[in-house]
Amino acid sequence: MTSTSPIRIERSYPAPAERVWELWTTAEGIQRWWAPDGFTVRVDELDLRPGGTLAYTMIATAPEQVEFMKSAGLPLETPSRKTFTEVTPVSRLCYTSLVDFVPGVEPYEALTEVELRPTAEGVEVTMTMEPLHDAVWTERLVQGRGNELDNLAKVLGES
Repeated sequence: MTSTSPIRIERSYPAPAERVWELWTTAEGIQRWWAPDGFTVRVDELDLRPGGTLAYTMIATAPEQVEFMKSAGLPLETPSRKTFTEVTPVSRLCYTSLVDFVPGVEPYEALTEVELRPTAEGVEVTMTMEPLHDAVWTERLVQGRGNELDNLAKVLGES
């Protein structure tokens, strides 16, 4: 790994913490915003408890993402698995992600912690992530998560 310092992304949303929690912890909610632009997500399994699993498939759908995935030697559909380590309703969600999709890299787990703090205007969300195995993949992670959080804002705006 190039850095061991956690990466933090913060967003504020003009919505109740309960609504953000629902979008983050239900199959219907996750499928609406979880994927970065140009991808969709299909939730295959969701067992929301410590030790439980979120299994989903990320599918490249936009032509530029399809082309990128092909040129990088990556599949158009990528199954992913997360294991919940902490579930504190409406305030904290922690999970490890199995990173087993990088060609030539042994699978490993990376921790993500999500905190929701109600404010007078809505909710503040802080996502703290362990960096991935190198700077390129860590930057992809940061860009993807930032884009997903922007998509969450769009979904909340539709509500």
